[in-house]
Amino acid sequence: MSNFRIACCQITWKDVPEEQMLAEIQQAGYEGVPAGPRKGLTTQQVLDHLAKFDLKPVPSYLGANFWLKEAEAAALERAERMAVFAREAGCTELFVASGGFANYVTARGLNRSQTAGNVLPEDGMTDEEYDQCAATLNRVGEITLKEGVRSCVHNHGGTPLETREEIDRLFSLVDRELVFMGPDTGHLALGGVDVVEFFRDYADSIKTVHLKDVDLPVLEEGRAQGWEYWTFKEKGVWTELGQGFIDFPAMLEILKAVDYDGWLVVETDVTQLPTAEESAVVSRNYLRSLGL
Repeated sequence: MSNFRIACCQITWKDVPEEQMLAEIQQAGYEGVPAGPRKGLTTQQVLDHLAKFDLKPVPSYLGANFWLKEAEAAALERAERMAVFAREAGCTELFVASGGFANYVTARGLNRSQTAGNVLPEDGMTDEEYDQCAATLNRVGEITLKEGVRSCVHNHGGTPLETREEIDRLFSLVDRELVFMGPDTGHLALGGVDVVEFFRDYADSIKTVHLKDVDLPVLEEGRAQGWEYWTFKEKGVWTELGQGFIDFPAMLEILKAVDYDGWLVVETDVTQLPTAEESAVVSRNYLRSLGL
């Protein structure tokens, strides 16, 4: 029996007091928000704060330059700290995402932010970088599983894990008993991936999900003009659920067929609506229309 729990990422809210943001998320009908370690606070204090708004903690996000050997030790230390928090908070998943953007320069001399939406084969990681990325993710997976937390790879535009070819290659190298999938629907579409086909192919590995919709005319304009990642974002490529072209009903049916039991985290990085609250309401109402 599938069990879909609906959460909302705080990223849409800009320059808003945290109390107002959490209240608006709860009032829109969401059950939780992403939560991780906070400096100066115990896990219980973080949970108590969320409980004031009747919200639960949902999987947090570990981003690192996994392809760099010199970044490995810091990534593993952060993974351990975040896994302990997740276990104490009752979370069983952690999103793990590659860094990139200006930090990864391709063979064409461009950074990955500049190639977003228009990635060529020569923009990808080298064999050695794929091997290092996979090895580090396996170690991250071992660390988090010791705490009962599954590390779920999160694809992201503007990084070396954007296209279907890049994701497939990495997953051919990792130990799938240690490393799972935590896809983002919008970033898949930005990378030219057929979202429904991807969910069908990886259904058994998907343990947590970010939900984004994509404005197709904006996506097509950005590809034609060669926008960098941040321009796509600011021009409104991400839109509220049900307002873009992603086939969420088909995607959800795939998850139901494998008895998916996890969080669906709505994430609209930048909204074109007047307020973040309105954005959250539109997306939540769309999910309600699908029976969620």
